[in-house]
Amino acid sequence: MAEIVLERLAHAYAPGAPYALKPLQLTWRNGGTYALLGPSGCGKSTMLNIISGLLRPSEGRVLFDGRDVTALDTGVRNIAQVFQVPVIYKSMTVGENLGFPLVCRGAPAAKIKARVEAVAERLGLAPILSKPANALTADLKQLVSLGRGLVREDVAAILLDEPLTVIDPQLKFDLRRILKEINEEFRLTMVLVTHDQTEALTFAEEIVVMNHGEVVQMGSPTELFERPETEHVGWFIGSPAMNFLPALLEKDRIIVPGTDLSVAAPAALPQGNLKIGFRPEHATLSPMAGDLEGKVTRIWFEGADEVLGIDWNAHRVKVRVSGTSPARIGEAVSIAVPTNRLCVFLDGRRLHLG
Repeated sequence: MAEIVLERLAHAYAPGAPYALKPLQLTWRNGGTYALLGPSGCGKSTMLNIISGLLRPSEGRVLFDGRDVTALDTGVRNIAQVFQVPVIYKSMTVGENLGFPLVCRGAPAAKIKARVEAVAERLGLAPILSKPANALTADLKQLVSLGRGLVREDVAAILLDEPLTVIDPQLKFDLRRILKEINEEFRLTMVLVTHDQTEALTFAEEIVVMNHGEVVQMGSPTELFERPETEHVGWFIGSPAMNFLPALLEKDRIIVPGTDLSVAAPAALPQGNLKIGFRPEHATLSPMAGDLEGKVTRIWFEGADEVLGIDWNAHRVKVRVSGTSPARIGEAVSIAVPTNRLCVFLDGRRLHLG
C-alpha cells in the first residue's frame, strides 16, 4: 500500500502538442479508495497509465510513499492493474490464474493455496477454482482478472481501468461492495477509472472529476453533489443533472429574470456569463405562488420517486418528487427552491458567496 503523489504532473503526447493531461497536483493517501470520473477522452486513462508506469509523463513526478518512481518500469512499482477487457491465461484453471502472481514471486505453495482460496471465497469463485478459465463467461473472466490483482498482499496500489463494463448490473453492485470490504480490511490504495457516476459515487471515498484533460474538482460524493465547483461537475454528477438557468446582476442581487430565484451578489462581481443552478432534489412543488412557474411536459418514473420535466421560457427544469406526484402533463405548476440551495456560476465556475 502506498501514498501516491502526482507532483506538478502533465502530459502531451508529442512536443508542442496540446496537453492530454493539464498540469496538476494531487495526493492520494495510503489505503484510500478513489475514482477518476469523466467522459471518454478526458485524460482518465492517461493519468492511470502514468501512475502504473505504462506511460512516462512529459512533465512532473510520480511519488510512491515519497519515493520518485517516475522513471521506473511497471514491474518495479509493485502495482496491480485490472483492465476493461479481462486478461486471463487461457491454458490455466481459475485457481492457477489467481495464484500466478504469487508463483512468479516464488511464494510457498501453502501460502499461495491459502491466499487463492481466501480471494476466491470473497469473489464467489471458490466453486469453480478447478475449471478452465477460458471457458468462463466474460463477467466471470473479469472477476478472475480482478482476483489476480487482489491476491497479492504487498501491492502499492490496485488500479482499476473501467473493469466493471462487462459485468451485469447486479454483479456490479455486489462487486463494489466486495471491493470496499477488501479495502476496509487490508487498507489497499484503490483507484477506479470510470465514466459511470454511479460506480464512482458508490465506490470511492473521494472522486477526481476530469474534463478536457483537466482535474476540475476532487472531493467526496457529498461535496461534489452539494457544492459543485463547475457547471460540468453539476451536470456530470447527479441524475437528473443540476438545473442551470441564465441570470443577471440587478443592483445588489443576482436574479433569474421572470422568477423569484435570486441571491445576494458579492462585492466587485466581475463581468461574465452568470447562471443560477439548483438540484432537482432541492426543489419542491408549491401549492401557492413559488419561485418559478412553468408547465409540466414530461413525467418519468425512477423507483420510489418521480421526476417532473417543467418547461419555462425555453428551458427544461427538472424536479424530483418523492412518491407519486399529483401533477399531470400539461398542468401549470409552481416550484420553490430554498435560497441556501442555489449555486451561482460565473463563466462556468461556482462563485463562493460565503
